Amino acid sequence: MKRATTTCQPLDIEESSQTQQQQHTNNQNMAGINLQHYVPVAMNAGEAVNIDPSPLIGDGERNNNPDGHHNELEAGNDMNDPHKSLADDDNADAPHAPPHPPTWRHPISSSKTYFSELSSYFSWKFLWWLAIDQCCVSGGVFALLMALGLPLFKELGIGASRQQLYMSMIMSPWAMKPFIGVASDLFPIGGYNKRYFALYSILIGLLGCAVLLAIFHTGAAESAINQGDSGVQRLADFIVICFTAVSYEAATLDILGEGKYAELMRLHPESGSSIISFKFGWSLLGSIVTQAFVGPLSDGGYFHALFWIALVFSLAPLVPTLIGWIPEKIRTADEQGMVKLCKGCLFDKGSFQEKKTPFIVITLCGLAAPILAAITTYADLAIGLAFSGLIIVIFTVATYFIFPKTFFWAFLSVVLTSMSWISIGSALGYYYTASEECVPGGPNFDYTYYITVTGIVGSVVNFFAVVLYENFLSSLRFRPVLIFTIVIGSLASIIDLIIIMRWNIAIGIPDKVFFLLGNAIFENLIIILQSIPMSSIYAKIAPPGMESAVFAYTVGIANFCSMVSSLIGSGVIQWSGMKTVGDNCDFEALPYLIVVFQILVPMLIGIPAAFMIPNVLQTEHLIDWEKERWYEEDITPSELETSEHGARESENGDSENDNENEESAEDSRLEPHLL
Repeated sequence: MKRATTTCQPLDIEESSQTQQQQHTNNQNMAGINLQHYVPVAMNAGEAVNIDPSPLIGDGERNNNPDGHHNELEAGNDMNDPHKSLADDDNADAPHAPPHPPTWRHPISSSKTYFSELSSYFSWKFLWWLAIDQCCVSGGVFALLMALGLPLFKELGIGASRQQLYMSMIMSPWAMKPFIGVASDLFPIGGYNKRYFALYSILIGLLGCAVLLAIFHTGAAESAINQGDSGVQRLADFIVICFTAVSYEAATLDILGEGKYAELMRLHPESGSSIISFKFGWSLLGSIVTQAFVGPLSDGGYFHALFWIALVFSLAPLVPTLIGWIPEKIRTADEQGMVKLCKGCLFDKGSFQEKKTPFIVITLCGLAAPILAAITTYADLAIGLAFSGLIIVIFTVATYFIFPKTFFWAFLSVVLTSMSWISIGSALGYYYTASEECVPGGPNFDYTYYITVTGIVGSVVNFFAVVLYENFLSSLRFRPVLIFTIVIGSLASIIDLIIIMRWNIAIGIPDKVFFLLGNAIFENLIIILQSIPMSSIYAKIAPPGMESAVFAYTVGIANFCSMVSSLIGSGVIQWSGMKTVGDNCDFEALPYLIVVFQILVPMLIGIPAAFMIPNVLQTEHLIDWEKERWYEEDITPSELETSEHGARESENGDSENDNENEESAEDSRLEPHLL
C-alpha cells in the first residue's frame, strides 16, 4: 500500500478560561464538528510558551468583556496589531450554535454555511493565508517534488532502496518542526515570532527552485549524466539538497500556521476537527492541480518546466506573509524576561528559563532528524538505524520523566503507531512503472496514469473522505476510530498483493481498472481517515503555555518515527535482494514484504497502541491539565486546599470575585504575549 504523509473569533484569555469548562460540558455530546460562534478554535495544536490570542479578538467580543472594559492584553493589541478584528462586528451577537460541516445531502448550501461560520472564528486574512500555503506550498510545490521523486531518480538509474533514502532526506525538515517551533517561539525577529521565520523559509525554497532550474535549464544535468556513475551521484546530491530546501519552506509554513490556530483548540475542545478539514481540503485541491501536469510532463522529460511551476508556487505566500496576514502581536524588548540579542532580534529568556528542560528536549528532537537523514543517506544505513533507535528511546524516556503520565501514554501511542507503518512505497512505485523488459507481463504503468490519473482520482476521493469523516466518525470516541482505520488501512494493502500476484488478471480485471478502484480510491480514503484523528490528538495533548512547542514536539516525533520507518523500509528493500532498475528486475520478495510489513506489523503494533489514548469523545479534552498541575511551582497543602475550595465555589457560581481570582491566576500562568 502506498503511504502519503474553525475558525473562530477567539475570546480573550480571561473570558475563555472562565467559560471553557462550561462550554466543554455543554458540547461534549454533540455529534460532528462542534464549533461555536466567537469562540477560539485551533487546528493542529498548540501555540507556544506564552499565549495572547487577543490579536484575534474582534471588537464585538471585547464589548462582551464581563468586566465592561479592556484588559491589558486587549489594549496592547489595539495599539500594535492592525489586524486585531477577525470577524465582522455584525456577528458579535451571533448565537452560540455549533456550525455544521458540508454534507452530501446539501453540498452547496451546507458548504456556504460551513465557510460562513468558519469565518466568524478566524479572520478572512488568516484563512486566505492558510489556504494559499496549503494549496500552493504543501499541496502544490511540495507535492510536486514528492511526485517527481519517482520519475526523476528512476530516470537517473537510481534504485528503489536508494531513492527511498533520498526521499527520507527530503522529508527531514518535517521532522525538524519541533526545532522550528521552539526557535520561532523564543526568538522574535523584527518584533514578530512567525512573520520573518516564514519569509526566510520562503526565500530558502525559492533558492532551491532556482538552483534546480539552473541545473536542468542550462544542460548541466545532461553533462553530469554523460560523466557516468560519479556524475549521476553528484547530480543526485544537488537535487536532494534543492528538494530539501523546498521541503523546509513547506514544513516551516505548516508549523507556523498550525501554531497560530492550534493555540485555540485546547481552550475549546468542542471545536472538533473543522479547521483540520479546512486545511486538508485546500491541500488536496493543490495536489489535484499539481498531479494534473506532473505525470504528462514527466513522461515527456520536461523536468525544467516542472521546476518553473515549482518556482511560482513557492513564491505564492510571499506577499500575504509580508503584509501580515498571519495575525500577531508585536513583541518588544520592554516585555518582562525579554532580552535583546542584536538589532531586530530578541530572546524570550523568561519563557526559556521557566520551562528550560522541555525546551531543550524539544529542540534536540528537531535537530536529530537532519543528522539521522545525513548519516543514513551518505554514511551507512545500519549505523543510521541504530542511531535512530537510540534517539527514539532517549526521547521516550525523557518524555516519561518530564511530562505527566497521561501525556506519556498518548506520546508512546503516537511513536508506536508511526513506527508500525514500514514503508516500501519506492519498491511498489518502481514495480508499477517498470518497463516490459524489467517486469514482463506486469502493469507497466506510465507516469501520466500512475501519477496524474490515479492521483487526481485519489485527491477527489480524499475530499469525500473529509466529508465522510466529519459526518460519520467525528462524533465517535478516539479509540474505536483509530482501531477502525488501522485495521482497514492494513487490509487495504491486499490490493497491492492481488496485483503483484496477478490474481486480478486471472479473474479478468485489467490492472488499470483494479488499481484505480482499489489503490487510488480505497487506499486514499483510508489515508485521510487516519490523518484527521491523529492530527486532532496532536492538538489536544498540548499543555497550556507550551502549546506550539509541545505540539511541534509531538508532530516532530511522529514525523521522525515515520522517517525511521521509511529508512527501515529502505533497508528491507535492499536486504531482500530486489533489483528494481535495468532489464533484469527481480521483485520476487515484494509480496512477502507486503504481508509482513504492511498488513501484519501495523495491526500487531497499532491496535494495542490505540488503547494508550484516553477513550474520550473527539470534542473532549484528552488531558485535564488543570488537574495534572504540570510544571507548576511546588504547592503547599494549604494552597492546594484553597485552590480546590475556590474551584468548587466557581463551579457553584457563588461569587464573582472567585471568578476574578481565577482569571488572575490564569493570566499569571499565560503571560501577555503571543509566541
